[in-house]
Amino acid sequence: MSSSTSTTVERAFEAALYADSDAALDTGASMLAADPASDAELARRGEEFVAGAWRRGWQPADLVRFVRRELEDVHVRLMSALIVSGNHEPRGPRWTAQLEDLDAQPPRTDRFSYATAALELYRLLLRLPTIEPLDVSEGTATAPQDSRMLTRIRALLAKAEATGFPEEAEALSAKAQELMARHSIDEALLAARTHAKDAPGACRIGVEPPYETAKAVLLDAVAGANRCRAVWNDFLGFSTVVGFEPDLEAVELLYTSLLVQATAAMTKAEAAQRAGGRKRTKTFRQSFLAAYAHRIGDRLASAAESQVASAVGELLPVLVAREVAVTDHMERMFPETVTTRLRGVTDETGWQEGAAAADRAQVRGRRPIP
Repeated sequence: MSSSTSTTVERAFEAALYADSDAALDTGASMLAADPASDAELARRGEEFVAGAWRRGWQPADLVRFVRRELEDVHVRLMSALIVSGNHEPRGPRWTAQLEDLDAQPPRTDRFSYATAALELYRLLLRLPTIEPLDVSEGTATAPQDSRMLTRIRALLAKAEATGFPEEAEALSAKAQELMARHSIDEALLAARTHAKDAPGACRIGVEPPYETAKAVLLDAVAGANRCRAVWNDFLGFSTVVGFEPDLEAVELLYTSLLVQATAAMTKAEAAQRAGGRKRTKTFRQSFLAAYAHRIGDRLASAAESQVASAVGELLPVLVAREVAVTDHMERMFPETVTTRLRGVTDETGWQEGAAAADRAQVRGRRPIP
């Protein structure tokens, strides 16, 4: 790298990164576009910004989700390419899976547009806050047979979401729930019997607008039913779910499936409302999702209570010990939390339709433990 190349990048950064005006951005992008030799140094500096994000607690999926929320698709593709091109030490199966989901192809555009996108992205990365670090050690790796189990569960839930026959959806979802329960319980007993150093971990799940408060409530309900705890960061658009690995996997799968079902049910309810002469409203959708989350929470909580009540022998103390461990881990990660009120729930029809949709949702309590 020549000193002139480094000078070009430094001058562009000085002009554009620390000022928010479009004129400053154009000035920096023009410098970079006029000097093709600066491309490698620009990319290297981008990888440094990404490495700084790792030190501040961010993970690949977090960065991509945040960039998608704040900027545009060209920035998302540039972000993904920078992450993939960087040096990565082993950080655990979740991290590896996030890398595998990324599109490593950089955006194809003219030099000025590319430089502009890079500077806009670097501006954002420069201002990233520090967030709670997650355990990314390889010690929590999932065994190959677990991956096959999760693939089967995903396939069952996908079919349940796609079918137009309620009875078939119920059977598929019930089977998925059965496999989730078997997976979680087997892992808990195995860890207890082998005295494995099994400890709670955490993952982040995106809670995307619109109506993110209602979605966060739904995720909290799913987490609680699966012996996990969820803490929502509304500013950054995700919830951190704390729990043991099999239960975290169940939360991710079930929340995603219920959100798909809720959205489909809301769309259908809106169509019926419009057919009756009522215009679609934001308050209807907010009230619908709030009621859906509330009612699903009641159903899941009831199912969870029946599972614990039926636990006997060595399993009950194992589950109790895990619940205590999860709570302790959550309180260490988040020593200060506040509750959030669900606002904007003023549409009675939306609430009634959401509650009815939740009653129809394909959710079964796990079978009583024999």
